[in-house]
Formats: sequence, C-alpha cells, structure tokens
Amino acid sequence: MVDNNPFVSFWMAGYESCDMINRHGDRVDLLYLTGHLDKLEEDYRLLDDFEMRSVREGIRWSTVESSPGIYDWQAVSMIIQAAVKSGKQILFDLCHFGFPSDLTPFHPHLTMRFVALCRSFVTVYRSIQPQGPLIMTPINEVNFIAWLGGEVAGTTPYCSGKGWDVKYHLMRAFIEGVKAMKEMDPQVLIMTVEPLVNIAADETDTEALSVVEMMNGFQFQTLDMLCGLICPELGGRPEYLDIIGLDYYYNSQWSYPLHRRLDWKRHGEEPGYRCLSEQVSDVYERYKRPVVITETSHPLEDRPLWIKHITAECVRILAAGIPLWGICIYPVIDRPDWDYPGIWHRSGIWDIDETSDQLDRVLYEPYAAAIKECQQQIALLTNAKQTLNVKNWCLPAGFQ
Repeated sequence: MVDNNPFVSFWMAGYESCDMINRHGDRVDLLYLTGHLDKLEEDYRLLDDFEMRSVREGIRWSTVESSPGIYDWQAVSMIIQAAVKSGKQILFDLCHFGFPSDLTPFHPHLTMRFVALCRSFVTVYRSIQPQGPLIMTPINEVNFIAWLGGEVAGTTPYCSGKGWDVKYHLMRAFIEGVKAMKEMDPQVLIMTVEPLVNIAADETDTEALSVVEMMNGFQFQTLDMLCGLICPELGGRPEYLDIIGLDYYYNSQWSYPLHRRLDWKRHGEEPGYRCLSEQVSDVYERYKRPVVITETSHPLEDRPLWIKHITAECVRILAAGIPLWGICIYPVIDRPDWDYPGIWHRSGIWDIDETSDQLDRVLYEPYAAAIKECQQQIALLTNAKQTLNVKNWCLPAGFQ
C-alpha cells in the first residue's frame, strides 16, 4: 500500500492502446490506427498546454510477444524514451484486452506466459528509467473483458455463460504477475483499472431488487480476489492493491431488466441514478485505498458539459476527504470503434482528421476550454488551506 501520492500531475492523459480481436474476428491496434506511435513527441507536446504529465499507455501484448517467450520491446522502449525526454510519467497497461494469437484466458500457459511478460517488462523499463515509482496495471478492466469475452462472445474466448471462469483465470495471472513484479522491484505500484457501474431496478419487486444488488456486486469481485477476500487459493493479498482506478462514462449506469441507459443530464431526477461521488465513497470505504478516475470521456458535442459534470463530482469527492489522486481524460486523442474501425468516436481533446495522410490532430476547442476551467476549479480546492464541508460546498456556475 502506498502512502504518498506518486503521480506527477492530477490531470492525466490516456491513449487508447487496445489490441484485441474484435467480435468480427479481426485484430485491432488502436495505437497504430490513431498514429500515436509515429507522433509520440508531438502528442506529448500537445499535453503541455494542459499540464498533463502523467500518461496512460499500453504495451500491446499481442505485438510484444508474437511467439511464445520471444519479445520485441522496440515500440515500448520508444514510448519510455519519449516520455523521459518530454518529462512525462507513463502508467503502463500490460494487457489491454488483447492476448497473443496463441493464447486465451483459458489456455493452461496463460499465467506462466503473463508472469514472464511482467518480469521482462520490468527489466526493460528499468534499463531506460531506473528511478522513481513504476505504476502498473497488469490487466485492464478484468470485469469488462470477462463480460465481453465470457458472456456475450464479443472477443476472445468468444463464450456465453463463462464470465466468471474468464474472470477467475485472468485474476490468477494478474495476481501472479503482481507478486513477480513486486518481488523484482519494490517501487512497483499496482493500480487496478475497472469500470464503475450502477444498475437500477425498473421494478420494485423483491426479485428485481435482489438481481440488481447481485449484479452491482459483480464489479467488486476482481478487487476482492486481488486482496484475498474471496478465492484465497489464488494467492491474493491486501498489499497487492495500491491504487484503485475507476473508469466512468456517460453510459456507466443503466436499468434492469429493460437495459435503459440512465440519463446523467437528469441525474437529480432520474430514478435509480447514483452520483459519481457517492459511488466513489462506497469504493473507498470498502478498500481504503486512494482513487483515480482512470478513464472518462463523452462523444461529440456533450464533451464540455460532461467534464464539468465529472469535475463537480470530483470536487465533492475531494471535499469529503477522500484521497482522489487524479482524473484521466481517456482518450485524449480520438479513437476509432473496435468493431467498426471506420467510425470515429469524436471523444478526445483532439479529434483526428482521418482523411489526411498524417492523421492530423484537430483541437476541439469547446472541450479544451471546459477542461481548463475545470482544472482551475480543482486547483482552487486542492490549494485551499481549510477543510471543506461537502454539504456546504458551493459549486461554481455551470458546474451543477
């Protein structure tokens, strides 16, 4: 468990690094499709205007290990070197939905291969950047990938009704990877990254209420495994959890059984809707670990309004005394859709002109202006000398 904030900036940037095989059986490589690897120094320079110095990146396991035990760290080394040159702190995902083509979550060699990958990565990273903490997410969004690949056949291993099994096998590899990295390097810090969701019952009968209670509880299984609270045979321990990353989007709340998206714009009136600050408070009380909003964004024209909404909630979190250590705009550069790569989400600070040969970055100015306004509000709070009472905190105009 970490006592001091290891991040070099509160506001963070995330680059979409998914390398999964999508529901159509095609491998996607979003670092390549967005041109980020070719524009590392340019992309990092763009962040300076927003004082974003902590950056989420992914290694793309499927690219690094094209053959069992044979690693190509060239692209990852480029990222680390560019970060050192530009003064950025990289927060690495080792598995961001993608596995080597010969592996699935059910493969008997998964854990062995993943542990070897972890060890090799730490060695490579420290050969370039020997100083400072190394903040790692071994496997990104285990809960989500267990659902996508294990329940709705949206990616590897293309199953239905196997979500728990996928989660269990991934967490076995996750825990063994954490153990190996922490043994190698005492400065390794583990930041879990999982979706934060809320499911509300459309009906008030006992059966519907019990179902949504159970479904909401699923999101805590991975952290409970990591801490050894459940499935102790996996070897989880409380000290393996250092920082809790929570991914929260405009579609993170929905109803059951109608699967109706709860409208965040009507959050004060929407039945069953829970504000972000309330949900984060519950997570903090459960695990007593510092929190980062590791992913948040909104597509199209509602980007400015969304980040103001998130910032208002984060003000409440901070004012309540919860150690919230950062907000990561994800993606900071726009991304194409996994399943339909010809469709771009238009959800970054910078859109991409996909018609240009150079994949030019195009600043979405209303979003940029809103983020800077939000940064000022967070700075006012974090620089305040007095303890604020969340109930009496008056939000600025436009942040309701």
